[in-house]
Amino acid sequence: RTEHRPIMKLSQKSANILGTIATIAAICMYVAYLPQIQMNLAGHKGSALQPLVACINGLLWVIYALFKKGRDWPVTISNAPGFILGGITFLTVIL
Repeated sequence: RTEHRPIMKLSQKSANILGTIATIAAICMYVAYLPQIQMNLAGHKGSALQPLVACINGLLWVIYALFKKGRDWPVTISNAPGFILGGITFLTVIL
């Protein structure tokens, strides 16, 4: 049996700060779809693949975070916009 040793240890306070920053960064990444949605609606269609993959990825992470033992709200909150905005972006490309 191999013992797993973390590369570095974070205090609870540092882990909370890092988690908050990562959650904000993930939300910002997905909010970046808004200009693409506007362009799609204006007739300047972009690629459908990347937002479709983001939508599926966001959905899978949200399902995982909500149904695992001890719900993981930061994972849910940071990936829900990917599911929603990725899905909207995908739909505006194909419609």
